[in-house]
Amino acid sequence: MIKMIERLCFQGLWRQHSKREISIILGARQVGKSTLLRQLQAKAERAGLTTLFFDLEQPSHLQELAGNQEQVIQKLGARSDIVFIDEFHYLKNASKIFKAIYDSNQKVKVYASGSSSLEIHKHLKESLAGRFLKTMVFPFSGNELSEIRGFDLSQYLQWGGLPGLLHQKGSEAKGRLLENILSTYITKDVKGLIREENVRAFNSLLYSLAQAQGSISCASNLARETGLSESTVSRHLELMSQTYVLYGLNSYSTNLANELKKSKKYYFYDLGIRNILLKDLRKAQMREDKGVLYETAVLLNLIPQLKPNMEIRFWRTKKQEEVDFILLKNRIPVPMEVKSALQKLEIPYGISLFMRKYPKAPFGMVFNTTLEETVSLPDRRKIYFKSWENSASLKFMQSLFD
Repeated sequence: MIKMIERLCFQGLWRQHSKREISIILGARQVGKSTLLRQLQAKAERAGLTTLFFDLEQPSHLQELAGNQEQVIQKLGARSDIVFIDEFHYLKNASKIFKAIYDSNQKVKVYASGSSSLEIHKHLKESLAGRFLKTMVFPFSGNELSEIRGFDLSQYLQWGGLPGLLHQKGSEAKGRLLENILSTYITKDVKGLIREENVRAFNSLLYSLAQAQGSISCASNLARETGLSESTVSRHLELMSQTYVLYGLNSYSTNLANELKKSKKYYFYDLGIRNILLKDLRKAQMREDKGVLYETAVLLNLIPQLKPNMEIRFWRTKKQEEVDFILLKNRIPVPMEVKSALQKLEIPYGISLFMRKYPKAPFGMVFNTTLEETVSLPDRRKIYFKSWENSASLKFMQSLFD
């Protein structure tokens, strides 16, 4: 039996239980939002608090909150200390209800989760301004999966980090689950937001993005590949971003005239979803694109660790000089390159060039599968060669900036 993993965001969310703001939990389908709410509910009840839980994908729960606004507010506020609402965007006038609960200074605490960002933003952008706390939930990171005794992180490259996979035995069962999650995303989150005749073209765009993962792309090139207009491709890319299945990285530059402006690098939120799109579920060492798998794994390990003063970009010049990732903290850049294997201790050309062009960069990182070394540049700045698994280590990544 697999032990329950405590999510990286759990303790932060629990500390919110004494705050008046509505706690909004966002993320793609099947990343574990419902389980997280249940864990919070269990902790609340152990602390002696009374709770209510509504899963609004269940018709009976949705019907229970189908009354007029005043009735719903009374039902939520009068019977418990904490209310948990899963898939809250199905709740009619959700933002007005949450606003009324907050403004009336009721003692009830509300945690609400959702996956359809396009709907959620309609609820939050005006009515709840300054009245909610947002938390993003991602698939399991390598750091979270390392809590499982004997778990081999190479499985992460093959299957990704969606929680449901931990309960599936055998490759066929895992593959079927990934197919079902992908199908549900298209039928529930996408199909109702684009015209019927564009669903097939949307699927083609998904495949093109999976093939080009980690490469620099622009809407015009993707339009030519899929037969869609450039404006339609741009809308679809935004849709995938707003439903949390795609990350688009911008280029880094302090001199916009010399480096790329419009192009981006796109990554799917989970390696298992990307692999099932390509119909390739082989182990990383058997794959021609294993470099992309390691690169994506490092990015997906870094994203949950980002603080408000941090972001990730990539660097590439018109001369094709590039670095996979630029991690920015307080606008100070740290170049990070990912290699599936290194035969000798040699600083990648892109890292060397970046460090020369950007003297404010305090150090550089080279994640790989073979070398663990530290090299000093002539100006004494260091380049760390570390295992790619270190990107998942919270203590290691934090120590670099201390």
